[in-house]
Parts: sequence; structure tokens; C-alpha cells
Amino acid sequence: MDKVKNTLLGELIAECLAVLIIILVGDSVAAMYSLYDPSPYQLSYWGVAITWGLGVTLAIYVTGAVSGTHANPAVTLALACYRGFSWRKVLPYWAAQVVGGFLGACLVYALYGSVIVHYAQAHHLDFANDGAAAGVFFTHPGEFVTPFHALLNETILTAFLILGIFAITCQYNTAAPQANSGALIIGLLVAIIGASSGYLEGWAINPARDFGPRLFCFVAGWGQTALPSPQNYWWVPVVGPLAGGVIGATIYQTLLRPFMPALGRQSTPAAD
Repeated sequence: MDKVKNTLLGELIAECLAVLIIILVGDSVAAMYSLYDPSPYQLSYWGVAITWGLGVTLAIYVTGAVSGTHANPAVTLALACYRGFSWRKVLPYWAAQVVGGFLGACLVYALYGSVIVHYAQAHHLDFANDGAAAGVFFTHPGEFVTPFHALLNETILTAFLILGIFAITCQYNTAAPQANSGALIIGLLVAIIGASSGYLEGWAINPARDFGPRLFCFVAGWGQTALPSPQNYWWVPVVGPLAGGVIGATIYQTLLRPFMPALGRQSTPAAD
């Protein structure tokens, strides 16, 4: 029993650290994009997307051997539904992931706090009322995007993410990258989603990536602009990705996996 507890503890530490790494890298590049004028990324948004993606890749390489690096409650839920991940670990994994997002945001603020304060003062913005620089930490709808539209977007984008992850990690998919190169391809998948859809509402596609930093901002002075946020938006990047993750996993498991040639070969008895 002690060994099982120690194993779970290690997995939770790894999940927390994985999300921390992603937030530290991703929110830092968001700060570079948002807080400086001229922004080094203003005319090269692909740099923001690829940095987020490589943050995911790094997190996988650092923690994958311990926990498998879900680093996303939507991934954890999808794996529990279709890949045999233990349901009793789902809530602890979710909690560890959110804590990682919170701690990652703490480190980003430690790095950029003075720059954030200067940005707010220079633009005559108030944290609690105007949400000054909140976009560094958590997502919100872009132009012409309503919360309901954002919910649909996050469901679709996360379904695409999980569809890709399931394909990349499927043992029967002979076209998928092999061994450790899968981490790089998953990072590129995140970057592709960001580059093609990031302006819609910040491409959360991960409840912990949004809610953890949002919790930090709530206690750090952003108040109601973080939670519940304008238009009570906080739940959208939580519910949308969770629903989308199950949808994407279902599409792969029901429409593609049963027809994998390698699966058919393994199911056929060997000739005498």
C-alpha cells in the first residue's frame, strides 16, 4: 500500500510540475507579446504559438516517465474513458494540474511583476476593474466572440487536440511518430492550434492552463476580473475542453482505431 501511495505521490508531483513548466513558458511568452511596445512577437505570432508548443514538449520530456504527462484535465478524462487510466486518480490528477497552473503563474508574476505594474500605470488601467494585463495569465473572448461561441470553439479545438494525441500515442498507428519524438509532435500540435485559432479566445484547450493562473490572479489583486470574470466567463475554458476531449477521444476510438491494420494483424491467430 505504501508503494502505491508513493507512486501516486510521484505522479501528482510530476503533473503539477508539467503544468508549471507549460505556464512558466507560455505565460512568459504571452507577457513578451502583450507588455512590450514594440512587441517582439507582434508581427510574428507564430513565435508565440511555437513557444507554447515547445513548453508542452519540454514538460513531456521532464515528467513523462513518471506520470505520462497528461498536464491537462481533458487528457486525463479522455484517458480514463478510453485508455484504461484509473478513475480514482482523475480528481487527484486534476487537482495537481490546477496547482501547477497556480504555481506557474506565481513564477511568471515573479519574473514580470514590475513590468505588469508599469504597463498598468502607463495605460491608466486598474487590475480589479480593467483587468490590466490579465491576458498574460488567463484567456478571454477575442473580438466578435461571445461566451457561447467561445464554448463551441474550445470544444472543437480540444476535440482536435485529443484526436491528435490519441493518434500520436496509439500503439497500433504505424504512421505515428515512434518513441520520444511523439513529445515534439504533440508540442507542434499545440502550436498549430494556437497559430490557427489563438485569437478567438486565447486557445485554452486545457482547464488547468486557464483556471490555475486565474485563481492566482484572483488572490493577487485582479479580483472579479479573474473570477467570475466579465460575462461570468470563467467556466467556459473549463467545460469546453472537458467536453471536447471526450468527443475527440470518442472520434478516434470509434471511427479510426478499429480499422488500424496493425490491430487487425495482432487479433489474427498466428498460422501453425
